Amino acid sequence: MTMAQMPVRPTEPAPPGPAAHRRGREVRRRRREDLAGYIFLSPWLLGLMGVTAIPMLISLYLSFTDYSPLIDVMDSQWVGLDNYERMFTADPSYWHAVRVTATFALVAVPLKLAAALGVALLLNKALRGISLFRGLFYLPSLLGGSVALAIVWRSMFNREGAFNSFLALFGIEGQPWVNDPTWALPTLMLLAIWQFGAPMVIFLAGLKQVPSELYEAAAVDGAGAWRRFANITLPMLSPVIFFNLVLETIHGFQGFTSAFVLSNGTGGPVDTTLMYTLHLYNAGFVELNMGYASAMAWVFLVVIGLITVLLFSTGRFWVHYSDSEGK
Repeated sequence: MTMAQMPVRPTEPAPPGPAAHRRGREVRRRRREDLAGYIFLSPWLLGLMGVTAIPMLISLYLSFTDYSPLIDVMDSQWVGLDNYERMFTADPSYWHAVRVTATFALVAVPLKLAAALGVALLLNKALRGISLFRGLFYLPSLLGGSVALAIVWRSMFNREGAFNSFLALFGIEGQPWVNDPTWALPTLMLLAIWQFGAPMVIFLAGLKQVPSELYEAAAVDGAGAWRRFANITLPMLSPVIFFNLVLETIHGFQGFTSAFVLSNGTGGPVDTTLMYTLHLYNAGFVELNMGYASAMAWVFLVVIGLITVLLFSTGRFWVHYSDSEGK
């Protein structure tokens, strides 16, 4: 038998070397770590799906139906875009609620941020007992949008409330603030502005990061307090201001509890405190028109998303980051 006729035996693969063993162990280790991570995340993922994602998809479907909580979901009738058409063309209260909510957010949010920044500047001192004052100013924010706080606020600004009693000391006649169409919304705004503790704490943290050398150099150059504030403090705080602006804008549009309590759920007097979320609540849980309320909720979600995108798109023109240029 010649060499050309001899059968060729297949070559056996070479045994894996140490490098291949190390790579295999590394892959198995990463898989175990990934599995452990998913196990720890599973409660949050289950909550996200069960409490947020799936109900959102159901509400999206309901927004195209005439669903009422008194009937089964499967018995609801598909109405297409009728709920959205009614919202924009046949519900005057809807546009009134939009105007009230926009007015509230455009006035209360800037004033709240201004109050938070002003108090943060005052509390950014190395003085004895300053931590006590910081805690006292932050205390109202701990109550958040609680019902108890709104009830106390309403009692303070009633005709016989504490605020009118204080004005009487100076011979000033009080008003039924929460029941007066002229003053009901400003009273609601004042409650929101008074709870400036959360953005104040964030501003304080940002002020701690401003290098003191910048102020010292500016003082040597003859810059006054206002120039130091405008040319150093505000630019250095612009990322913090942007963060607070986004959060407080979203929170301002979502106001519900205070408006509900101060107006007994009606949005009065004369719908002057009819916030968007309150109108949505009344449509879904008072009028039992959950399909229409779901449509309102989805429009609200889209509008807040667009406002957030607008804030982020304009932020690059006035937000300055010290660690990188053009970020």
